[in-house]
Amino acid sequence: MNSNMSELCEKFVSSSYIQQGIQARKAHETKLRLLLQHRKLPEDGWDDLTIELVLQELSVMDSNNFPGNCGVGEREARIASQLVARRHYRLGHGIGRSGDITAIQPKAAGSSILMKVTNSLALDVIKICGVTSVKSCFVVPVATGMSLVLCMLTMKQQRPKAKYVLWPRIDQKSCFKSIVTAGFEPVIIENVLEGDELRTDMDAIKAKIQELGSENILCILSTTSCFAPRAPDKLEEIAKLCKTSDIPHLVNNAYGLQSSKCTHLLQQAARVGRVDAFVQSTDKNFMVPVGGAIIAGFDKSFIEEISKMYPGRASSTPTIDIFITLLSLGSHGFKQLLQTRKEMYVYLKNALVQCAEKHGQRVLQINNNTISMAMTLNYDGAESSATEIGSMLFKRFVSGTRVISKESGIKSICGHNFQNFGAHSNSYPCGYLTAAASIGMVKEDVDVFIARLDKVLTKFQNGRPSPEGVAEKNLKPPSEETLI
Repeated sequence: MNSNMSELCEKFVSSSYIQQGIQARKAHETKLRLLLQHRKLPEDGWDDLTIELVLQELSVMDSNNFPGNCGVGEREARIASQLVARRHYRLGHGIGRSGDITAIQPKAAGSSILMKVTNSLALDVIKICGVTSVKSCFVVPVATGMSLVLCMLTMKQQRPKAKYVLWPRIDQKSCFKSIVTAGFEPVIIENVLEGDELRTDMDAIKAKIQELGSENILCILSTTSCFAPRAPDKLEEIAKLCKTSDIPHLVNNAYGLQSSKCTHLLQQAARVGRVDAFVQSTDKNFMVPVGGAIIAGFDKSFIEEISKMYPGRASSTPTIDIFITLLSLGSHGFKQLLQTRKEMYVYLKNALVQCAEKHGQRVLQINNNTISMAMTLNYDGAESSATEIGSMLFKRFVSGTRVISKESGIKSICGHNFQNFGAHSNSYPCGYLTAAASIGMVKEDVDVFIARLDKVLTKFQNGRPSPEGVAEKNLKPPSEETLI
């Protein structure tokens, strides 16, 4: 409120009251000024009113909200439903321009500021997570799989003759399909078993480079965050190999920002070798709705090239979600979430160990995976029937677990056959159940899960036929029963 407005207001209300209101308004404005000046997360989270005031201030800078605006183009950010308009704070122009997702829009100064600030906040939070030498990033309104496609298509511009992507096997469909969608031929590198862990077969990668020729390989697509019993790839060794072989290195870091182990691997890999880009999901790391990712890297110019590869403008919804969430948390709030997640990993693992021992099972020793864990499901020849445990848990409102049998047959994905898909291996020694300690988990989640798992395992054991009768008698589906 300028001085003229305040003087007019004082004709209706006491000047002392007006000055109080002005001071309160200035407090909100100071927060915004510091945000624009430093481009980093505030230490303490903002209240909802401040965030809404900022979004409204940015919204009125977009042409669709100008008083008396006359739009005669084919895209004027007209919004038919007021519910939709309010949901998006009347920010209807999206982000970027037709040739660059991070470009400024003449019609949308407010949306452009929002995009630039959010990308700066994303960069700051990646550094907070542990990747301190990251140089650039941007929020993209597609999930991890399509973001990997965007990265590979950008690499193609620099390596037009390349046709292969070396891919240490990770049994998650979207990352594998991203290679095929981008138009490349995946070269599957099977993992090797080290104790209970499935680890990267570096000798197999080196042999494939020698066989195919480095100039014919677009990149090595490695993975940090994954389901147990697979451990993160040996990023440092891969990065060194990529550097000496002159092969780009793309990292699928889907939910790795929440893990200091994964971010340490990224930081070290970039220090000792080559990491061209790494991609992380917004929903998995920041608890926002599905639909966004952050593409980041250690070479600012290359990350800019990826942003220019995105065709057309983009939805601003993931950007708005990240902007609101990060400002609500502040750096202190986000760091607390990271610390709590670590504590929940230990709490969940200890509880799962006790439950497993009670039922004659054990928790696999996957020391390099600090998010996901697995418990054996050894039932004397009834491993295939153990998948019933997954459906029994789901009926009891337990989501997120995976039950993998010792032998689950062949699954075809994009013309490629995978033996025992889901286990990251053609022949893992046992069946198992996975559970993950992800960001936002609380003790109540663990306690309820363990209680229901205990009840399910007891019911499964009691209803299981004897080993001699497994071949003749199929297990009946579990009946509905009261939730614990």
